[in-house]
Amino acid sequence: MNELKLADLGEGMQEAEVVEWLVKEGDSVRLDQPVVRVETDKAIVEIPSPVAGRVRQLCFQVGETAEVGDVLLVYDVQAHGNGKVKATPTKAPLELFSQARPQIKTSTEEPHRVLAAPAVRKLAYELNVDLAHVPASAPNGRVTLEDVRSYVQGTQAKPAQEQKAPEVVSRPVSPPARSFQTGEDQRVALTGLRKRIAEHMERSWRTIPHATSFDDLDASGLIALRAALLPLAEKAGSRLTYLPLLIKLLLPVLKEFPVFNASLDEEKREIIYKRSYHLGVATASPDGLLVPVLRNADQLSILEIAGQLELLIEGAKRRSLALSQLNGSTFTLNNVGSFGGVSGTPIINHPEAAILAVGKIEEKAIVQNGVILIQPRMPLALSFDHRLIDGVQAGAFMTRFKELVEHPQQLMLDMV
Repeated sequence: MNELKLADLGEGMQEAEVVEWLVKEGDSVRLDQPVVRVETDKAIVEIPSPVAGRVRQLCFQVGETAEVGDVLLVYDVQAHGNGKVKATPTKAPLELFSQARPQIKTSTEEPHRVLAAPAVRKLAYELNVDLAHVPASAPNGRVTLEDVRSYVQGTQAKPAQEQKAPEVVSRPVSPPARSFQTGEDQRVALTGLRKRIAEHMERSWRTIPHATSFDDLDASGLIALRAALLPLAEKAGSRLTYLPLLIKLLLPVLKEFPVFNASLDEEKREIIYKRSYHLGVATASPDGLLVPVLRNADQLSILEIAGQLELLIEGAKRRSLALSQLNGSTFTLNNVGSFGGVSGTPIINHPEAAILAVGKIEEKAIVQNGVILIQPRMPLALSFDHRLIDGVQAGAFMTRFKELVEHPQQLMLDMV
């Protein structure tokens, strides 16, 4: 008997949700045949079989979450010759596994550890609750945020219940003037990408003290720049939107204000200034928000940025991106204008230091030198980690970005 255990699929992943079993108990599988699809923080990954054999047991149901080291599948593998099992793993496809490889290990007893997401553990720590004492509501014994809250409410309510009940005085109650019939509430489990997003947002909001700066800018220069470059881009076979131009204009600002391209090592209490510029671009997929990463954006031309963005955004919508394309961003740009959004308060993509949201360009009336003008205006919202960045720095960052977007020809002065 051999086991397929969940290995670390990269980027420090600690757990994954079983999305689909590609085999059933009793099936014979070949070496490297995909057997299960799992969902990590952002990507769906197919795990191949490291051996040939027969499936004895599937240890998790679809929708359940496994932690690294948990047994996913148990094999019956035929012995050969001297009784040794023939199991020669091959390298996993690079697009699926950058660091990961399921390992074949004999069954061993591991110390019991309460199953709980990082946000649940943090809440339990803040409320001084031992997770081992919290009854789990999930079928696989996983403790949820609601389990912790219910446990705390129960312990607080118990002393009150032991007190003598107050005397009840009967009073006439007027019947309701009108009765209404309502349908039953529907409860749907938080699973898949939606669950990952919830946990990631919760961690960011609990960990990072957010502050947000709002502004807007004259988009006339940006519109003129795109209009001038559009025929050349189309001739080169590229689809040029505003986003590649905004990224190109954002990069010199990140270099001028390096703390915005940084993160905080919370354990060592050190600021990590990133020397690479890997820009996350928030993208809506059918299952929720993903942030594909444009790597080394400062080394790309506008046409290269446009081409790579198109591939990343399409891959995000199809949920076909590899983990390496969804992790490691140093700063995130969220174009809420792409779906008609005007403004909002963006939540920082942990562990980054800031996120910039740009809104829909709309014509607005402004007063300039006592004269009312109609201008195309673009809203801005910059959320930043207040542990690392002060309001003065955020204001300077926004002012510099506005200068470059309103007068993009300034970039010509910095060209070598």
